[in-house]
Amino acid sequence: MIYLIAGLVLFLGVHSIRIFADDWRTARVAQMGAGAWKGLYSLASIAGFVLIIYGYGLARHEPVNLWVPPLWTRHITALLTLPVFILLAAAYVPGTRIKAMLKHPMMLGVKLWALAHLLSNGRLDDVLVFGGFLVWATLGFRAARQRDRQQGLTYQAAGLSRDFIVIAIGLAAWVVFAFYLHGALIGVRPFG
Repeated sequence: MIYLIAGLVLFLGVHSIRIFADDWRTARVAQMGAGAWKGLYSLASIAGFVLIIYGYGLARHEPVNLWVPPLWTRHITALLTLPVFILLAAAYVPGTRIKAMLKHPMMLGVKLWALAHLLSNGRLDDVLVFGGFLVWATLGFRAARQRDRQQGLTYQAAGLSRDFIVIAIGLAAWVVFAFYLHGALIGVRPFG
């Protein structure tokens, strides 16, 4: 469990710098340069992510069950992740109405992903991972919206066709992940 916790602290800690120490971050970027900052940020993120995966895998060998969710919650989780993939796609396609309306669709996608997985997973390691990401995404979304207001930042929509592209990309990615990759990578088949 120690690897999992260390990974979460490192990964979510690095990703929380803009939430809790944005001025410090800005000063470090100015001091080091954007490239060096991104390099260190990426290395720390990758190290944290690897520790999360390793620790989560180890925790499966000695599970601590907090509750046993009903089997049908797996299907609810699988369906709730469909909009997650659309929200993730919307974060990267500029000019969508989805992004103009929600402002930070990736943060909302992470929140929905974490909440959906908390519904169908009742082990301690699941609560740590998904609960940690849910708390982080909630705080991150609030901080990002606050920065937007302070900077007077708005998001413009270019046209409906971009939203259709985002929905198509999100749906295709969800199908591939839910029906093929989740089982191969995570060991759980959402529809199997």
